[in-house]
Amino acid sequence: MLRIIDARTGEPAPAAPARRAPTRVEAHVRGRDAGALRVLLVADLLMRALELDGTPAWAVLTGTEPDRLRKDAAALGIRPFEDGATTGHGPGTGQGVRVVAEATAAGAAEPVAEGEDEGGAEGGAEGGDEDAHDATTVAVAPVRPAALDLDSDLADPDAVRLALLERHHHARVELDAAVLDEARNTLARLRRAVADWARHPSHPVPGEVRDRLRAAWEEDLDAPGVLRLLRRVETDPDLADGARFEICAYADRFLGLHLTRDVGSPP
Repeated sequence: MLRIIDARTGEPAPAAPARRAPTRVEAHVRGRDAGALRVLLVADLLMRALELDGTPAWAVLTGTEPDRLRKDAAALGIRPFEDGATTGHGPGTGQGVRVVAEATAAGAAEPVAEGEDEGGAEGGAEGGDEDAHDATTVAVAPVRPAALDLDSDLADPDAVRLALLERHHHARVELDAAVLDEARNTLARLRRAVADWARHPSHPVPGEVRDRLRAAWEEDLDAPGVLRLLRRVETDPDLADGARFEICAYADRFLGLHLTRDVGSPP
């Protein structure tokens, strides 16, 4: 069962209801920076994990500057979120999970955007949504520097996504040039390997590996744990190359790194 650490209690909590009713995932952000993008990325991971578990999920976005942030999120491979200020809770929603910045979860005062009143009129759900206090809350640690050069850094969005995934969402991320270069090199290596493995006869994902992958992302969305497992898969002498390909393709349903992008390209 998918469990996440509830920032309100510090304890694990189920992210899906006992019955198969949809889970409402609300990503709440203020402004448009690297921290806001990371909140959306964690919400995207949660949606992917719920879908892999067979749980219907419904994603909404609340906060400020949602239209501009949606464009940045799309570049990062984050799937679209509905406007939470206008869609309400949706029919038959069984559980709510709220993904917010660490400072928001801790109750720190947030800056008020220009043109927004203290009640968060532009943001919709902030302050006025009583159910936000009852929803399981995922706290996302900040990114340094908070200001991304959206023209240059998001020119290679998969590298930014990988750099953010390398650290658990409870840990701060230093997103500097060296980190992004390392992420680019890692992606290039993995994609070359996956493209090569795809040329070999296919083999199913071994049950033990599938269980370990699921255990990682179902335990508080442990993306770094999934990435560590993929690194072991690269060098495990007991795995057939066709199985390595299937493992990476399966894991990428959670990671969203387009690991199979170069399949079919010239070696």
